[in-house]
Amino acid sequence: MNVLLDHFAEFRDGFIGTVEITAVSSVIALVLGLLLAGFRVSPVPPLRFFGTAWVTLLRNTPLTLLFLVFFFVVPEILFPGMSPFLLGSLALGFYTASFVCEAVRSGISTVPLGQAEAARSLGMSFTQTLRMIVLPQATRTVIPPLSSIFIALTKNSAIAGAFSVTELFGWQKLLSDQGYDIVPVFLWVAFGYLIITFAMSGLFRLLERRMEVAR
Repeated sequence: MNVLLDHFAEFRDGFIGTVEITAVSSVIALVLGLLLAGFRVSPVPPLRFFGTAWVTLLRNTPLTLLFLVFFFVVPEILFPGMSPFLLGSLALGFYTASFVCEAVRSGISTVPLGQAEAARSLGMSFTQTLRMIVLPQATRTVIPPLSSIFIALTKNSAIAGAFSVTELFGWQKLLSDQGYDIVPVFLWVAFGYLIITFAMSGLFRLLERRMEVAR
């Protein structure tokens, strides 16, 4: 308890930093993942190729390597001067988007083909069919795997602490270097992550119940 009370401000800032990078990277992953899922089922071959290439490349790239690319290559070549927080959020969001894409694509495959054919017979475009007919029906199937994906994203955010991003796990190394016992430090850090992941799990369970009522 002493380590928490003595360094409460640091733990608080780390906790807030973890919540912030989780929230921003989750939005990036969700928006980009939905877009990539649309590419994957698109009738346009170049879009399907792009979506497949993105998913194949990023799902098979270690996340730490992706962080190294974003922090040491991207600023030098494309966008110099970007903040570590933004770079970390992009790396985590881009990586997680590939998993979101596959979860959404799997949900799309559960929607009967006749739904899309009926929409096309009414003159709806592919984008309209996907947005108004297919995705709303696929949402019920997609929510459970998305819960696991975003909880994993929360835990993966710990890597950002090694790249000058203020977050919860990064404080454990600083306190360990100051001579504090590593066990209570890790316990408090783990407790902080549990709060975030339990809150996220509760949110997704609420969404699942709301979708069940809508059936």
